[in-house]
Amino acid sequence: MRIALLTGGGDCPGLNAVIRAVVRKGEGVHGHRFVGFRHGWRGAMQGELIDLTFDNTRGLLQRGGTILGTSRTNPLKSDDGLEQVRRTMERENVDALIAIGGEDTLGVAHQLAGLGVKVVGVPKTIDNDLSATDFTFGFMTAVQTATDAIDRLHTTAESHDRVIVCEVMGRHAGWIAAYSGLAGGADVILVPEVPFDIDEVCERLRNRHRRGSAFSIVVVAEGAVPKEGTLTLQTGETDEFGHVRLGGVSSLVQREIEARTGFEARVTVLGHVLRGGTPSAYDRVLATRFGIEAVDAVHDGDTDVMVAQEGSRIVRVPLAEGVGQLKTVDPGLLDIAAVFG
Repeated sequence: MRIALLTGGGDCPGLNAVIRAVVRKGEGVHGHRFVGFRHGWRGAMQGELIDLTFDNTRGLLQRGGTILGTSRTNPLKSDDGLEQVRRTMERENVDALIAIGGEDTLGVAHQLAGLGVKVVGVPKTIDNDLSATDFTFGFMTAVQTATDAIDRLHTTAESHDRVIVCEVMGRHAGWIAAYSGLAGGADVILVPEVPFDIDEVCERLRNRHRRGSAFSIVVVAEGAVPKEGTLTLQTGETDEFGHVRLGGVSSLVQREIEARTGFEARVTVLGHVLRGGTPSAYDRVLATRFGIEAVDAVHDGDTDVMVAQEGSRIVRVPLAEGVGQLKTVDPGLLDIAAVFG
């Protein structure tokens, strides 16, 4: 078979490890041939592709980003976007597609499978918000990067008796904020799942100061929102999937903390730093296992499925389950965090 790969949505550590694993097992064991669509769905629509071989996928295990490039192009925004992809695959004699991405990328893949295209999905998002899998690769690397940053912020916050507000990624789910906040010893963690009351945040900081702690760390997910009627957030532009380009909640929280408590406060926005760099050992292994299972699924003739982590096993689940609903933070994690605030 001739099998195509694409990487869609935001880049994250581990994408190249998936590509390497797919090609290594698919070519070396199953005897398949591989191409990669450049720049996600845009390349699939426009027929921009490159050959992927054992030789040109060497050395990718530890390499961040994606050698295929990516984009947030949405074929569903075009009247014949899915048909363009199907025609490209037919013209290029591509028998099946392995789509590596998050909810949006895999949602398009599921629609494409409905047209009879053989599709297998690989879940990728640093937000860890895809259903039907315990973890997505890229998440643990992002958590480690955020935790390292929070560790560093502790020392400067303590030296200056400051409150430091650290903003991390997390549009609709606060997994990175919850995990890195717990690991980094944050005093307040704000996530999208639980609208925050700025008065309660300030009171917790005052209590810390009354107990003799003259500095504090507040970790905020970019999608955190205040309780209705307490504060107003600005809205931004949207991408092709309708997602607002977030950012700015941490600056609002910082200003309100200073105004309401009198404590000196500063902001650090980690942003795309969390997407970049070398994948952690955990993510290298998970991405490799996902890649192996994905190419095995194609070889077995499975379609409209997604590979997933279930406990210690890698399994296949219907793509519809993976993109059916958002996986939000376990409230128990936030209860644990509250103990140390």
